[in-house]
Amino acid sequence: MDGNELDGNRTLREQWEFHWNHQLRARLDGLTDDEYFWAPVPDAWSVRPRGGSTTPPRFGAGDFTIDYDSPQPVPAAFTTIAWRLGHVIVGVLAARNAAHFGAPAASYETWEYAGSATAALDQLKTQLDVWLAGVRGLGDAGLRVPVGEKEPFPELLMADLVLHVHRELIHHLSEVCLLRDLYLHAPAPLGRTP
Repeated sequence: MDGNELDGNRTLREQWEFHWNHQLRARLDGLTDDEYFWAPVPDAWSVRPRGGSTTPPRFGAGDFTIDYDSPQPVPAAFTTIAWRLGHVIVGVLAARNAAHFGAPAASYETWEYAGSATAALDQLKTQLDVWLAGVRGLGDAGLRVPVGEKEPFPELLMADLVLHVHRELIHHLSEVCLLRDLYLHAPAPLGRTP
């Protein structure tokens, strides 16, 4: 490849890696359990100890479950950092890592959700590493292959899926950073531990 040819695989990985390395990773350092579980509004969806879910389905295989309901309420439920990280770890990354890169099967129903901020960030790092290794392994040719029946839109290319996953990561992890900012500046009546 000469200097004028586009390396689409590297470009797609760098889209995420730049954002992670320069905007997100340091913002997640030091995440506390109080922030992780903080609910600034009543009835926020979260990750909760088994038996504590506020929604009828209790998704999760371990000591913690994630709130969920179908159909989704309108307006959508507000979600905590714990819920958003659970969504990113399982729905955005682990399920795709399983479907496309040979990782163990993963679903909202069977996942062992993290009961602490540290455990959630460890799960996130693990799934991100699997994702990036999988994308790297696709090369440019693999990006042009349809995603197939493992995805809701089987005719789309893997490049489309990579772009979608990266948008989801940037979107939801930026929300996590905003919630951290709100936690830092919120008055105690919003549920923050004084």
